[in-house]
Amino acid sequence: MVATAVQTVPAPHTPEPRWRPLENEGWLALVLLLPTLVLLGLFIAYPFVRGILLSVSSSRVGVPGEWVGFANFTRLLSDPIFYMVVRNTVWYTFITTIFKLALGLWLALLLNRNFRFKAFTRAFILLPFIIPTVLSTFAWKWMFDPTFSVLNWFIMKMCQWKVSFFGLFGIEPATSCVVQAQFNWLGDADLAMWAIIIVNIWRGVPFFAISLLAGLQTISPDLAEAAAIDGAKPLQRFWYITWPLLLPVTMVVVLFSVIQTFADFQIVYVMTGGGPANATHLFATYAYQMGVGTGLLSQGAAISLAMFPILFGIVIVQLLYIRRVETR
Repeated sequence: MVATAVQTVPAPHTPEPRWRPLENEGWLALVLLLPTLVLLGLFIAYPFVRGILLSVSSSRVGVPGEWVGFANFTRLLSDPIFYMVVRNTVWYTFITTIFKLALGLWLALLLNRNFRFKAFTRAFILLPFIIPTVLSTFAWKWMFDPTFSVLNWFIMKMCQWKVSFFGLFGIEPATSCVVQAQFNWLGDADLAMWAIIIVNIWRGVPFFAISLLAGLQTISPDLAEAAAIDGAKPLQRFWYITWPLLLPVTMVVVLFSVIQTFADFQIVYVMTGGGPANATHLFATYAYQMGVGTGLLSQGAAISLAMFPILFGIVIVQLLYIRRVETR
Protein backbone atom coordinates (compact mmCIF):
# COMPACT_ATOMS: atom_id res chain seq x y z
CA MET A 1 0.00 0.00 0.00
CA VAL A 2 1.54 3.24 -1.16
CA ALA A 3 0.98 6.34 0.99
CA THR A 4 0.57 9.62 -0.86
CA ALA A 5 1.58 12.86 0.76
CA VAL A 6 -1.05 15.57 0.77
CA GLN A 7 0.42 18.93 -0.06
CA THR A 8 -1.34 21.82 1.71
CA VAL A 9 -1.71 24.98 -0.30
CA PRO A 10 -1.42 28.15 1.82
CA ALA A 11 -4.48 30.41 1.82
CA PRO A 12 -4.12 33.56 -0.23
CA HIS A 13 -3.15 36.63 1.78
CA THR A 14 -6.03 39.08 2.01
CA PRO A 15 -5.04 42.65 2.90
CA GLU A 16 -6.72 44.24 5.87
CA PRO A 17 -9.58 46.56 4.90
CA ARG A 18 -8.66 50.21 4.86
CA TRP A 19 -10.33 52.52 7.38
CA ARG A 20 -12.85 54.56 5.47
CA PRO A 21 -14.79 56.67 7.97
CA LEU A 22 -17.00 58.31 5.36
CA GLU A 23 -18.44 54.91 4.43
CA ASN A 24 -19.57 54.35 8.02
CA GLU A 25 -22.91 55.96 8.89
CA GLY A 26 -21.85 56.87 12.43
CA TRP A 27 -18.58 58.54 11.41
CA LEU A 28 -20.24 60.23 8.44
CA ALA A 29 -22.92 61.70 10.69
CA LEU A 30 -20.24 62.98 13.08
CA VAL A 31 -18.28 64.61 10.26
CA LEU A 32 -21.38 66.31 8.89
CA LEU A 33 -22.44 67.52 12.33
CA LEU A 34 -18.98 68.72 13.35
CA PRO A 35 -19.28 72.26 11.84
CA THR A 36 -22.67 72.71 13.53
CA LEU A 37 -21.34 71.45 16.85
CA VAL A 38 -18.38 73.85 16.63
CA LEU A 39 -20.65 76.81 15.90
CA LEU A 40 -23.05 75.86 18.71
CA GLY A 41 -20.16 75.49 21.09
CA LEU A 42 -18.57 78.82 20.19
CA PHE A 43 -21.67 81.00 19.95
CA ILE A 44 -24.17 79.33 22.31
CA ALA A 45 -22.56 76.95 24.80
CA TYR A 46 -19.50 79.07 25.62
CA PRO A 47 -21.41 82.37 26.09
CA PHE A 48 -23.99 80.57 28.24
CA VAL A 49 -21.35 79.01 30.49
CA ARG A 50 -19.44 82.28 30.58
CA GLY A 51 -22.62 84.10 31.60
CA ILE A 52 -23.18 81.66 34.47
CA LEU A 53 -19.62 82.21 35.71
CA LEU A 54 -20.04 85.99 35.52
CA SER A 55 -23.36 85.91 37.37
CA VAL A 56 -21.82 84.23 40.42
CA SER A 57 -18.88 86.62 40.63
CA SER A 58 -18.30 90.32 41.30
CA SER A 59 -16.80 90.98 37.88
CA ARG A 60 -16.72 94.49 36.47
CA VAL A 61 -15.16 95.91 33.34
CA GLY A 62 -11.41 95.45 33.76
CA VAL A 63 -11.81 93.63 37.11
CA PRO A 64 -12.00 89.79 37.12
CA GLY A 65 -13.92 89.76 40.41
CA GLU A 66 -14.36 87.08 43.04
CA TRP A 67 -16.84 84.33 43.77
CA VAL A 68 -19.98 85.75 45.42
CA GLY A 69 -22.44 82.90 44.89
CA PHE A 70 -26.04 84.00 44.45
CA ALA A 71 -25.50 87.52 45.82
CA ASN A 72 -26.22 89.09 42.43
CA PHE A 73 -29.53 87.25 42.17
CA THR A 74 -30.61 88.16 45.71
CA ARG A 75 -29.78 91.78 44.92
CA LEU A 76 -32.30 91.65 42.09
CA LEU A 77 -35.07 90.76 44.54
CA SER A 78 -34.65 94.17 46.16
CA ASP A 79 -34.45 96.05 42.87
CA PRO A 80 -37.80 97.71 42.01
CA ILE A 81 -36.70 98.22 38.40
CA PHE A 82 -36.23 94.47 38.02
CA TYR A 83 -39.87 93.82 38.95
CA MET A 84 -40.88 96.44 36.39
CA VAL A 85 -38.73 94.65 33.83
CA VAL A 86 -40.42 91.31 34.53
CA ARG A 87 -43.87 92.87 34.22
CA ASN A 88 -42.94 94.73 31.03
CA THR A 89 -41.44 91.65 29.39
CA VAL A 90 -44.40 89.38 30.17
CA TRP A 91 -46.92 92.02 29.08
CA TYR A 92 -44.94 92.87 25.95
CA THR A 93 -44.64 89.22 24.93
CA PHE A 94 -48.28 88.37 25.67
CA ILE A 95 -49.85 91.31 23.84
CA THR A 96 -47.60 91.13 20.78
CA THR A 97 -48.05 87.36 20.43
CA ILE A 98 -51.83 87.63 20.59
CA PHE A 99 -52.01 90.35 17.94
CA LYS A 100 -49.39 88.73 15.70
CA LEU A 101 -51.28 85.44 15.82
CA ALA A 102 -54.66 87.05 15.06
CA LEU A 103 -53.40 89.29 12.25
CA GLY A 104 -51.07 86.63 10.86
CA LEU A 105 -53.88 84.05 10.72
CA TRP A 106 -56.16 86.56 9.01
CA LEU A 107 -53.50 87.36 6.40
CA ALA A 108 -52.74 83.67 5.89
CA LEU A 109 -56.39 82.92 5.17
CA LEU A 110 -56.51 85.78 2.68
CA LEU A 111 -53.28 84.75 0.96
CA ASN A 112 -54.50 81.16 0.71
CA ARG A 113 -57.16 82.23 -1.78
CA ASN A 114 -56.72 82.44 -5.54
CA PHE A 115 -56.40 85.99 -6.86
CA ARG A 116 -54.31 87.96 -9.31
CA PHE A 117 -50.71 88.81 -8.41
CA LYS A 118 -50.83 86.26 -5.60
CA ALA A 119 -47.09 85.52 -5.71
CA PHE A 120 -46.19 89.22 -5.70
CA THR A 121 -48.51 89.88 -2.75
CA ARG A 122 -46.98 87.05 -0.74
CA ALA A 123 -43.49 88.39 -1.39
CA PHE A 124 -44.59 91.93 -0.54
CA ILE A 125 -46.01 90.76 2.80
CA LEU A 126 -42.51 89.64 3.83
CA LEU A 127 -40.98 93.12 3.51
CA PRO A 128 -41.33 94.12 7.19
CA PHE A 129 -39.61 90.87 8.17
CA ILE A 130 -36.84 91.19 5.55
CA ILE A 131 -35.85 94.81 6.23
CA PRO A 132 -33.10 95.06 8.89
CA THR A 133 -34.65 95.62 12.30
CA VAL A 134 -32.55 98.66 13.18
CA LEU A 135 -33.31 100.38 9.88
CA SER A 136 -37.08 99.88 10.11
CA THR A 137 -37.09 100.83 13.78
CA PHE A 138 -35.37 104.14 13.01
CA ALA A 139 -38.16 104.86 10.51
CA TRP A 140 -40.75 104.13 13.19
CA LYS A 141 -38.87 106.33 15.64
CA TRP A 142 -39.25 109.24 13.24
CA MET A 143 -42.94 108.44 12.89
CA PHE A 144 -43.32 108.63 16.67
CA ASP A 145 -41.20 111.76 17.02
CA PRO A 146 -43.14 114.38 19.09
CA THR A 147 -42.10 117.26 16.79
CA PHE A 148 -41.98 115.72 13.31
CA SER A 149 -44.39 112.84 13.90
CA VAL A 150 -46.53 111.95 10.91
CA LEU A 151 -48.99 110.40 13.37
CA ASN A 152 -49.43 113.70 15.19
CA TRP A 153 -49.85 115.44 11.83
CA PHE A 154 -52.53 112.94 10.83
CA ILE A 155 -54.34 113.36 14.14
CA MET A 156 -54.22 117.14 13.76
CA LYS A 157 -55.70 116.90 10.25
CA MET A 158 -58.47 114.64 11.52
CA CYS A 159 -59.11 117.07 14.35
CA GLN A 160 -59.35 119.97 11.90
CA TRP A 161 -61.79 117.98 9.80
CA LYS A 162 -63.86 117.27 12.91
CA VAL A 163 -63.85 120.96 13.83
CA SER A 164 -64.95 121.89 10.32
CA PHE A 165 -67.70 119.27 10.36
CA PHE A 166 -69.11 120.18 13.78
CA GLY A 167 -68.62 123.87 13.01
CA LEU A 168 -71.44 123.56 10.51
CA PHE A 169 -73.75 122.90 13.47
CA GLY A 170 -72.26 125.64 15.63
CA ILE A 171 -70.35 123.26 17.94
CA GLU A 172 -66.83 124.27 18.96
CA PRO A 173 -64.31 121.91 20.65
CA ALA A 174 -63.08 122.61 24.17
CA THR A 175 -59.41 122.45 23.10
CA SER A 176 -57.60 123.34 19.90
CA CYS A 177 -56.42 120.76 17.41
CA VAL A 178 -52.78 121.71 18.02
CA VAL A 179 -53.09 120.73 21.68
CA GLN A 180 -54.94 117.51 20.92
CA ALA A 181 -52.33 116.39 18.38
CA GLN A 182 -49.26 116.91 20.57
CA PHE A 183 -48.69 113.34 21.75
CA ASN A 184 -45.24 112.65 23.15
CA TRP A 185 -45.23 109.04 22.00
CA LEU A 186 -41.77 108.09 23.25
CA GLY A 187 -41.67 110.46 26.21
CA ASP A 188 -44.76 109.16 27.98
CA ALA A 189 -44.40 105.84 29.82
CA ASP A 190 -47.70 104.31 28.66
CA LEU A 191 -47.49 105.61 25.10
CA ALA A 192 -43.86 104.49 24.74
CA MET A 193 -44.77 100.94 25.75
CA TRP A 194 -47.58 100.80 23.22
CA ALA A 195 -45.28 102.29 20.58
CA ILE A 196 -42.74 99.46 20.85
CA ILE A 197 -45.61 96.94 20.95
CA ILE A 198 -46.95 98.32 17.67
CA VAL A 199 -43.53 98.10 16.02
CA ASN A 200 -43.02 94.51 17.18
CA ILE A 201 -46.46 93.51 15.87
CA TRP A 202 -45.76 95.18 12.52
CA ARG A 203 -42.49 93.30 12.21
CA GLY A 204 -43.72 89.91 13.42
CA VAL A 205 -47.00 89.57 11.52
CA PRO A 206 -45.32 88.48 8.23
CA PHE A 207 -43.56 85.59 10.00
CA PHE A 208 -46.89 84.35 11.36
CA ALA A 209 -48.67 84.90 8.04
CA ILE A 210 -46.17 83.00 5.88
CA SER A 211 -45.71 80.19 8.41
CA LEU A 212 -49.46 79.68 8.85
CA LEU A 213 -49.93 79.92 5.09
CA ALA A 214 -47.49 77.03 4.70
CA GLY A 215 -49.60 75.08 7.20
CA LEU A 216 -52.80 75.89 5.29
CA GLN A 217 -51.22 74.59 2.09
CA THR A 218 -50.92 71.14 3.65
CA ILE A 219 -54.65 70.91 4.44
CA SER A 220 -56.62 69.16 1.71
CA PRO A 221 -59.36 71.41 0.25
CA ASP A 222 -61.53 68.34 -0.19
CA LEU A 223 -62.30 68.37 3.53
CA ALA A 224 -63.76 71.88 3.41
CA GLU A 225 -65.63 71.10 0.19
CA ALA A 226 -67.18 68.01 1.74
CA ALA A 227 -68.22 69.99 4.81
CA ALA A 228 -69.70 72.72 2.59
CA ILE A 229 -71.74 70.13 0.74
CA ASP A 230 -73.06 68.90 4.10
CA GLY A 231 -74.20 72.45 4.89
CA ALA A 232 -71.37 73.69 7.11
CA LYS A 233 -70.95 77.48 7.12
CA PRO A 234 -67.53 79.14 6.57
CA LEU A 235 -67.02 79.80 10.28
CA GLN A 236 -67.94 76.21 11.11
CA ARG A 237 -65.56 74.87 8.45
CA PHE A 238 -62.76 76.96 9.90
CA TRP A 239 -63.43 76.09 13.54
CA TYR A 240 -64.00 72.35 13.15
CA ILE A 241 -61.73 71.51 10.19
CA THR A 242 -59.09 74.14 9.42
CA TRP A 243 -58.18 75.21 12.95
CA PRO A 244 -57.67 71.70 14.46
CA LEU A 245 -55.43 70.72 11.53
CA LEU A 246 -53.54 74.02 11.72
CA LEU A 247 -53.10 73.96 15.50
CA PRO A 248 -49.80 71.99 15.61
CA VAL A 249 -48.16 74.41 13.16
CA THR A 250 -49.62 77.34 15.06
CA MET A 251 -48.17 76.17 18.38
CA VAL A 252 -44.70 75.78 16.87
CA VAL A 253 -44.86 79.28 15.35
CA VAL A 254 -46.08 80.73 18.66
CA LEU A 255 -43.24 78.96 20.47
CA PHE A 256 -40.59 80.51 18.24
CA SER A 257 -42.27 83.91 18.47
CA VAL A 258 -42.40 83.82 22.28
CA ILE A 259 -38.70 82.95 22.50
CA GLN A 260 -37.75 85.74 20.08
CA THR A 261 -40.05 88.35 21.64
CA PHE A 262 -39.11 87.53 25.22
CA ALA A 263 -35.47 88.26 24.43
CA ASP A 264 -36.16 91.25 22.16
CA PHE A 265 -33.51 93.95 22.25
CA GLN A 266 -33.15 95.92 19.02
CA ILE A 267 -36.60 97.53 18.83
CA VAL A 268 -36.60 98.74 22.43
CA TYR A 269 -32.98 99.86 22.40
CA VAL A 270 -33.32 101.92 19.22
CA MET A 271 -36.70 103.49 20.01
CA THR A 272 -36.55 104.24 23.73
CA GLY A 273 -33.35 102.78 25.18
CA GLY A 274 -35.51 101.48 28.03
CA GLY A 275 -36.91 104.91 28.90
CA PRO A 276 -38.58 107.08 29.82
CA ALA A 277 -37.57 106.46 33.45
CA ASN A 278 -36.97 102.73 32.78
CA ALA A 279 -40.64 102.33 31.79
CA THR A 280 -39.95 100.23 28.67
CA HIS A 281 -37.01 98.16 29.84
CA LEU A 282 -37.08 94.46 28.98
CA PHE A 283 -34.72 91.77 30.23
CA ALA A 284 -32.28 92.24 27.35
CA THR A 285 -32.15 96.04 27.47
CA TYR A 286 -31.87 96.20 31.25
CA ALA A 287 -29.12 93.59 31.26
CA TYR A 288 -27.28 95.56 28.58
CA GLN A 289 -27.61 98.78 30.56
CA MET A 290 -26.31 97.18 33.75
CA GLY A 291 -23.61 95.05 32.17
CA VAL A 292 -22.28 97.34 29.44
CA GLY A 293 -23.63 100.77 30.26
CA THR A 294 -22.51 100.81 33.90
CA GLY A 295 -19.75 98.20 33.60
CA LEU A 296 -21.30 95.81 36.15
CA LEU A 297 -20.83 92.66 34.13
CA SER A 298 -21.86 90.29 36.91
CA GLN A 299 -25.18 92.04 37.55
CA GLY A 300 -25.90 92.22 33.82
CA ALA A 301 -25.27 88.48 33.50
CA ALA A 302 -27.54 87.81 36.50
CA ILE A 303 -30.37 89.78 34.89
CA SER A 304 -29.93 87.86 31.64
CA LEU A 305 -30.01 84.51 33.43
CA ALA A 306 -33.02 85.56 35.51
CA MET A 307 -35.23 85.28 32.44
CA PHE A 308 -33.98 81.76 31.69
CA PRO A 309 -36.25 79.93 34.23
CA ILE A 310 -39.29 81.91 33.08
CA LEU A 311 -38.60 81.28 29.41
CA PHE A 312 -37.68 77.65 30.06
CA GLY A 313 -40.99 77.09 31.86
CA ILE A 314 -42.95 78.68 29.02
CA VAL A 315 -41.14 76.53 26.44
CA ILE A 316 -41.74 73.32 28.43
CA VAL A 317 -45.46 74.05 28.80
CA GLN A 318 -45.81 74.79 25.09
CA LEU A 319 -43.84 71.70 24.05
CA LEU A 320 -46.02 69.50 26.26
CA TYR A 321 -49.13 71.05 24.77
CA ILE A 322 -47.79 70.55 21.23
CA ARG A 323 -47.10 66.88 21.96
CA ARG A 324 -50.57 66.51 23.43
CA VAL A 325 -52.15 68.05 20.33
CA GLU A 326 -50.13 65.87 17.95
CA THR A 327 -51.01 62.65 19.79
CA ARG A 328 -54.79 63.22 19.66
